[in-house]
Amino acid sequence: MISIDDIKFNGHGLVPAIVAEAGTQKVLTLAYMNRESLEISLREGRTCFWSRSRKELWRKGETSGNVQHIVEIIADCDRDALLVLVNKDGPACHLGTDSCFTAPLYISESEHAFSLDGLYGLLEGRKKDMPEGSYTSYLFEKGLDKILKKVGEECTEVIIAAKAEDKRETIYEIADLAYHVMVLMVEAGISLDEVRAELASRHIIDHKVKQEKMV
Repeated sequence: MISIDDIKFNGHGLVPAIVAEAGTQKVLTLAYMNRESLEISLREGRTCFWSRSRKELWRKGETSGNVQHIVEIIADCDRDALLVLVNKDGPACHLGTDSCFTAPLYISESEHAFSLDGLYGLLEGRKKDMPEGSYTSYLFEKGLDKILKKVGEECTEVIIAAKAEDKRETIYEIADLAYHVMVLMVEAGISLDEVRAELASRHIIDHKVKQEKMV
């Protein structure tokens, strides 16, 4: 374990802090800490940054309620940058998105690793930027009723494919359904974390033992 004295703050007394979600390792934001904000973060167990624009301390979530609870803080090899792993209570970005990083600049078709979080971020970017010619933009433009109609249609397609016991087609239709459900989630402001939390709350082991009837 190192100490705060080992951290190398730059000429402005700041150190960049990359904030990532502890569970998924998803990058949420890039902020800056000075010595005081880092001390507060260590003491309170929640992120506190230095706002370069307002020139003041900024406790994440003090007005929005989107608090970031610190799991671990790791310094890089040069001790001049920090990785802050957190569990968050809400969106990380002031725009209301799950992460500040939602605008892809380049995506390699061969090297890009797919993830639901990546897809969700891409959908958020489509809703924000509404690029012309995008099917996702078209859905957001048409609104909730159109999105719900597509979700209903895809549910039916999944049922038809599954009833026909066509595995390949069922996989294809489930993927279509998953995509449209995620479009609905973005439209409704429902994050993947909220769905994960709901699923986790249902993950209860049933200890009941079925008793065999004695004949």
